[in-house]
Amino acid sequence: MRRVCAAAARPATPLDIGHRADERHPVTSFDRLPASLPIPVDDGAADHLLGSSAPDVGLASTSGVVIHLDRISGRVVMFGYPRTGTPGQPSPDGWDAIPGARGCTPQACGFRNSYPAFTETGAQVFGISSQASAEQREAAQRLELPYPLMSDSDAAMARAWMLPTFTVDGATLLRRITIFLYDGVVDGVIYPVFPPDRSAEVALAWLRDRPAEPTRATSRIAPRRGLPHPIPPRLVR
Repeated sequence: MRRVCAAAARPATPLDIGHRADERHPVTSFDRLPASLPIPVDDGAADHLLGSSAPDVGLASTSGVVIHLDRISGRVVMFGYPRTGTPGQPSPDGWDAIPGARGCTPQACGFRNSYPAFTETGAQVFGISSQASAEQREAAQRLELPYPLMSDSDAAMARAWMLPTFTVDGATLLRRITIFLYDGVVDGVIYPVFPPDRSAEVALAWLRDRPAEPTRATSRIAPRRGLPHPIPPRLVR
């Protein structure tokens, strides 16, 4: 049985998690989203990405190959996230109080569960964080992720692309973001991303609303202030 992560930002039940019937996959706190997560605001840190080209930066991945986003033809969906939790290791102090920090496991599971639908659109899916490759491999194996996770542990991609980041305990982490590329050029951005467990759902809706070969028009999706769901995309030409 494929695991299903928490379906909403509220205390999870066995029906939400879907783990109780499969003892190989015990429920962990990383699967659950607190009921009152702070909502991230749009600080403008992603405004420059629309129309930009992916930097010429190679990233180690859980697939065992170095990935260059700028060299991939066709449609790519890249979701950035701060860090997945590791069983037995506590999260940083105050983690749940940081807007946009909590929820990386439900987000990753959402893209896993929707992966067949993404492939039907012709898109390749990648996750990216500043975690080391070893941490990402552990998460990819434990969560049975069918797509690669890319490690930006030296912040080469974050610096080159000026991606939104924040600092916790001296570590620079990516803010949650979804970037759509076609032939290496950004034609869509979702930022900020909230709630994290709906990230894949919103990204898939964006893809299905786009032609297979887009024009160079770009679009942006941002949450309404105070609401945990996105508004329709605004086209910027």
